[in-house]
Amino acid sequence: MAKPAQPTVPIRDAYGTGIFRRRIRLRQEPGVASGELEDDFHHFAATVRHDGERVTGATGVASRYPWTTCPGAVDPLARLRGLALSRSLRSVARFTDPRAQCTHLFDLASLAVSLAASDRPGVLYDLAVPDRKDGATTITLHRDGELLLRWALEGIRIVSPDPFAGHNLAGGGFAAWSEAELDADTAEAAQVLRRGALIAMGRAYDMDQVPVARGFASAAGGNCYSFAPERVDDAKRVLGTMMDFTDAPEKLLAIERE
Repeated sequence: MAKPAQPTVPIRDAYGTGIFRRRIRLRQEPGVASGELEDDFHHFAATVRHDGERVTGATGVASRYPWTTCPGAVDPLARLRGLALSRSLRSVARFTDPRAQCTHLFDLASLAVSLAASDRPGVLYDLAVPDRKDGATTITLHRDGELLLRWALEGIRIVSPDPFAGHNLAGGGFAAWSEAELDADTAEAAQVLRRGALIAMGRAYDMDQVPVARGFASAAGGNCYSFAPERVDDAKRVLGTMMDFTDAPEKLLAIERE
């Protein structure tokens, strides 16, 4: 299988030599749970307030983002108000339409809700997704500094180890399976790694050559705030926002928001 390609978007010459990295830091204190995420393409934060049973408010911050419309995605997070706290990430997606949200802000808010439903003070996730070679790669997830998951991929299919082998990263069903078959902590981690593996495929493209999101819409689909049909032609590329943490994972979230 060749490098991932999309006819209207140039492929980066350097693809195949680097590693997509993503760090997610989750924290909580009484009544508040928050998350911050940084990777090659994004730097977002989300905060969820709650009364111990339900979400009372949710806000977000967009610090680095690929499209000019992305900051507007902090507003739809308010739709989480009233959501019952749960360890199930799927419960958040059932409560409000994730397609009206920024994928990454929504994921952070969902993880914050899960944290609030637990007795964990915080969690640190570190993902590494080496560029695919002949369509294959081996990806890892560390939680709080310890290796938790290592998957061998061919295309978007997990080929090892069990019990993940045979599942596809896209196409539906993975989240439902993970929450039905795995303990809550592992199910959450598996969904975090799955998302990162899909986002990492964007490293193949020279996105600064795509002036408007419409040019990448056939690959991205309409499942994110900036790619929604009513917004995709207004979403302009924010040039120079892609970073490479291949050899500098320590720089992820190195500068904390006040």
